[in-house]
Formats: sequence, structure tokens, C-alpha cells
Amino acid sequence: MSAAVRKRPSLYATAVGKKYAMAISGLILMGYVLVHMIGNLKIYFGAESLNKYSEWLREVGEPALPREWLLWGVRFLLLAAVFVHIHAAYSLTVMNRRARPERYQSKRDYVAADFASRTMRWTGIIVFFFVIFHLLDLTWGTANPDFVHGDVYRNVLASFERTPVAIAYVIANMALGIHLYHGAWSLFQSMGWFGNWRRPFSIGFAGLIVMGNVSFPLAVMFGVVN
Repeated sequence: MSAAVRKRPSLYATAVGKKYAMAISGLILMGYVLVHMIGNLKIYFGAESLNKYSEWLREVGEPALPREWLLWGVRFLLLAAVFVHIHAAYSLTVMNRRARPERYQSKRDYVAADFASRTMRWTGIIVFFFVIFHLLDLTWGTANPDFVHGDVYRNVLASFERTPVAIAYVIANMALGIHLYHGAWSLFQSMGWFGNWRRPFSIGFAGLIVMGNVSFPLAVMFGVVN
């Protein structure tokens, strides 16, 4: 074979490959966000219900798997999805800037997503740092002075009874909603799934997640959950 023949680049090295990576990792993260929100709705059924659900997450997979193995497997999958999502997004941004140094001014083919598309970088950054704070606040407890290991219901109340924290959760979830809306729209476009249902689905999914997640701090702040 001639030395002049270049090795064909891997799929991920191409813009199309990176878009597929963003789409697939985005689907994983969207699924997690939905399941996480649905599970947290148990807060409205009282402390026993939420705490039992939290304990079940640690036990699921037994006896086929040791305790918490499946939970940690899901955590590693999510961590990998986050890494791939961020790396692919950054790489695509760099590729686009190299290919088009001056900002492209023509209209997008999805006008409804203009604001969301312009703010994707910033909403992504907000969500990223929010997730870190969320882990420190309600998983590890280092950001929650009244944290008690094993009592998820009490920890949620202790967290959201702090007005600045509750407001931060509301703002972060609004940013998450904007990110999810444009992310869902772009995901289907990247995968080649076209149809009139894309916009309603993107709006509905993002709205459902925002309403569910925002309801938790508001419910604590206004005494609905106590």
C-alpha cells in the first residue's frame, strides 16, 4: 500500500461522529433526569416513602449482585455520558470555529430554538456546577449543615428551608429546562429522526422536568411539604 494513502479517521474524529456521541450521551442523561425526577416525587407521600425509595436504590440488583453494585454501575455510566457529552460539545465548537472563523449569520432551520441554541454553552455550565453542588448538598452532605446520613427526607427539608439554596435550585432547573429543550431538538436532528412531533416533544419533556424539579424546593418553602 502506498505511503500516500492516509489512514481513514475514526467516526468520532468527524463532526458526524461527535454529533452521534452527543445525541447518545444526551439520551442517557435525559433518561436519568426523567427517572430521577419521578423517584423524587415520593417526597409528596411522606418521609417513609422517600426514604424507602432511597434505600431501594442501594438494594436493587440483589441478590444477583452485591449491594450497591448496580447503583455504582449506573453512576459510572452517567459519569461516562457526562464526559462524552462535554468533550463532544467542546470538540464540535472548536471544529466549527476553525471551519467558520466569522459568525454565521443566516437563519437557523429551527427558529423556535434560537434563544436556547444561543445559550446552550451557558446553561450547560450552570447545570454542570449545579450538579456538583447538588451532590455536595444532598448526596455527600458537605454543603448541608444539618445533613443526616440515611434520612433523605429530612435532608431535603433542611436544604430547601434555606431560601438562597431553594432559589438556586429553581434557577438551575430553569437553565436545565432550556438546555433540555434545545438538546432534545438537536438530538433528533443529529440522529435523523424528523417529524412534526419534535418540537412538541422537546417542549413537553423540558417542561415536565422543570415543573417536577422546581416543585420540590417551592413545596418546602411554602410549607406544602414539612
